[in-house]
Amino acid sequence: LPDGSGIDLCNQLRVTAPGVRSLILTSYDDEEAIVSAIRAGAAGYVLKEVHGDSLLSSVRAVADGQSLIDPAMARRVIQWIEQNNSGPEELAGLTDQQLRILELLAEGLTNREIGLRLYLAEKTVKNHVTRILATLGVQRRTQAALLASRLLPRQSTGTPVS
Repeated sequence: LPDGSGIDLCNQLRVTAPGVRSLILTSYDDEEAIVSAIRAGAAGYVLKEVHGDSLLSSVRAVADGQSLIDPAMARRVIQWIEQNNSGPEELAGLTDQQLRILELLAEGLTNREIGLRLYLAEKTVKNHVTRILATLGVQRRTQAALLASRLLPRQSTGTPVS
């Protein structure tokens, strides 16, 4: 971008247009770039090598409210976060129910899927997710999922470490 980076743009959008969902299309596949994008509020992160159909699916998924990171990149980012951060005290403000929902969110489940798994209405799950995001101080499900993957016990999230 001529005026800055996609990260800068995401930060600006988060402040000026908080309802806008951003998808980063980039050639940078390093962990720090991905974490920076998520912290800036990006709902998705896709490499430029993506094929047309996959890119279109990614755009639609983010527009539909989903968060999107390639699973291989997500594993690397989780490992990077584990090595560079610590502090389960970030989860102290969550109820047991919210922790269960956060675990499932980290597995990539939608609100509807979480509701079915926990026998909750989708709207109830949505309300919990909103409170989880506020408690964790993040704006996107992707950000919460990355925190959960770092902070929750490994067997709870089902996230493999290679």
